[in-house]
Amino acid sequence: MSAPQGNAALPSLAGQVALVTGAGGCLGTGIALRFAAAGAAVVAHYRTNASAAQALVARIEEQGGSALAVRADLSVEEECHRLVRTAADWRGRLTALVNNAGVQPDQDLAGMTVADWRAVNDTNVLSVFACTQAAAEVMRDGDGGSITHIASIQAHRPAPAHAHYCASKAAVVMHARSAALEYGPDGIRVNSVSPGLIDREGLAEAWPDGVVRYRRAAPAGRLGRPEDIGDACVFLASPMAAWVTGHDLVVDGGVSARPTW
Repeated sequence: MSAPQGNAALPSLAGQVALVTGAGGCLGTGIALRFAAAGAAVVAHYRTNASAAQALVARIEEQGGSALAVRADLSVEEECHRLVRTAADWRGRLTALVNNAGVQPDQDLAGMTVADWRAVNDTNVLSVFACTQAAAEVMRDGDGGSITHIASIQAHRPAPAHAHYCASKAAVVMHARSAALEYGPDGIRVNSVSPGLIDREGLAEAWPDGVVRYRRAAPAGRLGRPEDIGDACVFLASPMAAWVTGHDLVVDGGVSARPTW
């Protein structure tokens, strides 16, 4: 498909088939659109937001691309494997996986239950483990591929009321490094992307103080956009990143460069 104006710098992913989990959400939609703009056929996973996933597919197809929406509950291992099989069967191959699906509830550690902890970690970590394992089986039978986990800058810097989330994202970063080590001989590269605060509709109204503080702290002077993360994922899936694996790419507008003392 032809890339929209301003996307000329995207590397070509023509011939690739990319699965993006959590594509029904704001960030996942942005990632899926950038893969489509780069020429990849996109499988858009969703769990509950069917209308958003179908709207995403329609948008990609209107722009000349190819997309498929697939529902799955990624807190269930068998569902992860079914999703990957469906994605691979659609076009006979799977060359890229972006493990984006996740949850980020606010809850103080003191009142957190084991069930609360598991609800976050089963979604954020189990899905990464199971989808990666299933995708690697498909990719090693082809010409290899690229797997990218969406982590967070909170994998490196904790935040109040996010102990379960921070721990899950730290696990995601280390899983990518471990998978890169073990799947490298099969031609599979595995990396993670750690976003900073990504803008979305209603965020400035819901958390005005946080938005102001982030903009002030970021050398880039703004919040992130979904396409910023999508561009990083496209790069990691492209031949331009052929020698990049086991790496955590921080995309935060420079917030992590701020001194903490």
